[in-house]
Amino acid sequence: MSTVPIEFLLHHSHLRHNSRSYRGTRSFLPCSLNLRSRFTSSNKLLVLNSSIGSATSALGLRSSKYVAIRASSSDTAVVETSQSESDDVIFKENFPVQRIEKAEGKIYVRLKQVKENDWELSVGCSIPGKWILHWGVSYVGDTGSEWDQPPEDMRPPGSFAIKDYAIETPLEKLSEGDFEVTIKLNLESSVAALNFVLKDEETGAWYQHKGRDFKVPLVDDVPDNGNLIGAKKGFGAIGQLSNIPLKQEKSGVEVEKESKSSSDSTIERKGLQEFYEEMPISKRVADDNSVSVTARKCPETSNNIVSVETDLPGDVTVHWGVCKNGSKRWEIPSEPYPEETSLFKNKALRTRLQRKDDGTGSFGLFSLDGKLEGLCFVLKLNENTWLNYRGEDFYVPFLTSSSSPVETEAAQVSEHTPKTDKEVSASGFTDEIITEIRNLAIDISHHKNQKTNVKEVQENILQEIEKLAAEAYSIFRSTTPTFTEESILESEAEKPEIKISSGTGSGFEILCQGFNWESHKSGRWYLELQEKASELASLGFTVLWLPPPTESVSPEGYMPKDLYNLNSRYGTIDELKDTVRKFHKVGIKVLGDAVLNHRCAHFKNQNGVWNLFGGRLNWDDRAVVADDPHFQGRGNKSSGDNFHAAPNIDHSQDFVRKDIKEWLCWMREEVGYDGWRLDFVRGFWGGYVKDYMDASKPYFAVGEYWDSLSYTYGEMDYNQDAHRQRIVDWINATSGAAGAFDVTTKGILHAALQKCEYWRLSDPKGKPPGVVGWWPSRAVTFIENHDTGSTQGHWRFPEGKEMQGYAYILTHPGTPAVFFDHIFSDYHSEIASLLSLRNRQKLHCRSEVNIDKSERDVYAAIIDDKVAMKIGPGHYEPPNGSKNWSVAVEGRDYKVWESS
Repeated sequence: MSTVPIEFLLHHSHLRHNSRSYRGTRSFLPCSLNLRSRFTSSNKLLVLNSSIGSATSALGLRSSKYVAIRASSSDTAVVETSQSESDDVIFKENFPVQRIEKAEGKIYVRLKQVKENDWELSVGCSIPGKWILHWGVSYVGDTGSEWDQPPEDMRPPGSFAIKDYAIETPLEKLSEGDFEVTIKLNLESSVAALNFVLKDEETGAWYQHKGRDFKVPLVDDVPDNGNLIGAKKGFGAIGQLSNIPLKQEKSGVEVEKESKSSSDSTIERKGLQEFYEEMPISKRVADDNSVSVTARKCPETSNNIVSVETDLPGDVTVHWGVCKNGSKRWEIPSEPYPEETSLFKNKALRTRLQRKDDGTGSFGLFSLDGKLEGLCFVLKLNENTWLNYRGEDFYVPFLTSSSSPVETEAAQVSEHTPKTDKEVSASGFTDEIITEIRNLAIDISHHKNQKTNVKEVQENILQEIEKLAAEAYSIFRSTTPTFTEESILESEAEKPEIKISSGTGSGFEILCQGFNWESHKSGRWYLELQEKASELASLGFTVLWLPPPTESVSPEGYMPKDLYNLNSRYGTIDELKDTVRKFHKVGIKVLGDAVLNHRCAHFKNQNGVWNLFGGRLNWDDRAVVADDPHFQGRGNKSSGDNFHAAPNIDHSQDFVRKDIKEWLCWMREEVGYDGWRLDFVRGFWGGYVKDYMDASKPYFAVGEYWDSLSYTYGEMDYNQDAHRQRIVDWINATSGAAGAFDVTTKGILHAALQKCEYWRLSDPKGKPPGVVGWWPSRAVTFIENHDTGSTQGHWRFPEGKEMQGYAYILTHPGTPAVFFDHIFSDYHSEIASLLSLRNRQKLHCRSEVNIDKSERDVYAAIIDDKVAMKIGPGHYEPPNGSKNWSVAVEGRDYKVWESS
């Protein structure tokens, strides 16, 4: 090994090499080094900022040599050199990464007069993007909220029709940088209002007004649902519309035709007013970058020299550890470390990369012991932004017995899953738990004989049995965490095979609702959702709930007609199958939304009532329950509550159950669904659901049992046992074959957060007051969905308190469900941090909750003795003791800790 004074190196200028790494390349093109690095310690590795090639030239060495400079005990740097032979290069890879940033701007709407009877409506946006105006009109005489297509002369060039109800028009970029489209309005038409939403095709995001479609009224009697633009009291934007004859004796179709024909009536408009309005918006912008990593073996020292170079802007910190003994468990190597390296909680190291002189990124150099097996790292850009590779750590393997450069997933043509020869045997452990469960069962019998307080004793013992059963799993689903401040990946220990139950899945599921009430409007929702598969997987979701797939009278899919026709407003059957395959590829299970309670008929009976069905399942009126007078069914009485908008199906009929079971099995096989979200299960007995689950064998199933909570004089009652008992009774009727949405917990969260009554979150026995407090493994917790939120807003969660709700459900037992609109919103990073925490701490549907505080202004609990949380404005800190608590996630009126 040769040595040179470091002052000699400091005199040489910077020369940057741009290179691409290819497997099998003989010559090594090194990343930049920093010759201006501070010499701070005799044992520190110096990270240099000039090309290694120029340094070697200055030293009189061949440019093909690799140089690493290490601090020595004197003011002389030790220079490690190695010949650039092909067997020195052990790893080369260029990893693509994507960072998400928030851009802010405005949507504006302008109406102006061009000529006496000609007006123009302009819609624009100031944020760059591939913007599309998705729009339609309402005509005078129309009822309901459905759109119609506008007259041909209103459609700007480049517009194209979306089926029979909407138009899409691209926005064009203006010279000043805004994006805009202008629609010409003809006052002689009978258009009553123009409806639109703005869509960004780059991200798939939809932008609405106050949670609904933008609506520009052109007459004065357009209903105001809080989404009108440009209207003044008593007038539409254009004013009154008069002299339009609408004869009541005509049919709706005739009225529509007449209202759309400008030649059939004389229209007088007055009170015309120009306007300009703008609304602030923000969008998440994805920027593509890369991380180049090269590893070499230094023949003189046998060290592994790893260079990391990236074009990411700003400060970039490498959060890293090394691997030993055949595992990817992060460990801290022995010193020396690169300059500007700090220790993070005795779990990992952090090294800030050096900025390049030309401002195009940063770089770093790591010299590691040759006996190590690999380097694991993630990149930290700021407190809320972490980058990994396809949801996993960056991993740099070092060669041991092989002399060939290592192949990585980024460069492999075909993916494969390595097999392991190790087998996990847990028979002894399982036998002990089985013995404990048997003893507890004996205790139940003993207490029955003694005639003690049997119900309470049985409840406690059954809870112990459920906890032991959860422990017997000894598993958790392998999920991909999103990196946050606390994200240190533990080793992936071998796990026994998971025993799946349709009521719980693996027990570690996290559900994503993959749509909202407006998702059908694009006509290509399946394709848009495919683009988000990798991101949803990287966040840690394990199950995706898709919208109803069948032909439907309503565009949202909840009024099904022909069950075997899977071409819907969301896309075609082929697009649906492609979407399911895409999510399967990233490890996410897919639920179909099965509407089994009711079905819309194809034909009328002799009395003019719609109760005869067509298609492959051509049922007659025997398939309709007898106790709904609207549809004159000849079946038996309903086994549940009736849904009066469509014929309710009689599930007691053998032919009906046979057909439904065949259909569900066909959906599993043909589409690839893994399970079901069951709509309106209040309408039929849970025992039929068990029959359907036994036949279709889903991975996971959840039912929607939604009815009203208990109120007294408009105030929610503290005790909601009767409400959650009804949900538990339905689950019990399915024999636990399906879980249920925990509507009780959502309702109590509403009251607690809205009125600062956090005492509501503990029942009289000190347990969670919803279904999650009684039967946690079958409770699917949520705070919002397409009915309660979105543009329907039937029961919207208290505004501004959504993250408190997620801090609760993502730390507590049950299976949490996250609403699509919240994931792709300003809450994204906070939700991602909570998801990562849940996965990292292996919280599951049977986790144990100990409520520590439930007072007026604060609720706090400790879960599984390893996660503490609080919501509410009041103060709380987890108790001191043997646990070392550190803050994992915090936000407005919530805080979550984890033990280390």
